Amino acid sequence: MDYPNCPKCNSDYTYEDGILYICPECAYEWSQDQSNETDSDEKIYRDANGNVLQNGDTITVIKDLKVKGSSLVVKVGTKVKNIRLVEGDHDIDCKIDGFGEMKLKTEFVKKA
Repeated sequence: MDYPNCPKCNSDYTYEDGILYICPECAYEWSQDQSNETDSDEKIYRDANGNVLQNGDTITVIKDLKVKGSSLVVKVGTKVKNIRLVEGDHDIDCKIDGFGEMKLKTEFVKKA
């Protein structure tokens, strides 16, 4: 069977697993419905559980995070409201009460 190339790395070694296509080279997964749509350059941000994040969402921190350059720690369960999604190493810009402006990675949060 002829499967579509990976939209992330353009590999032609993709395979089908249920309703998903999977790329073994970069581990990217996408649905068969997505491959039929026109390609968009908009990045999809997902939390640690795989839920899609959007600007303005409320998230919860799932791991104690040390604040660089400080002795402060953002504790597990800290809720963060009204996030902004940005490109870069840290995907989330936000304000945390008691800490101020912060940048977080999506892998350390879950959608509230």
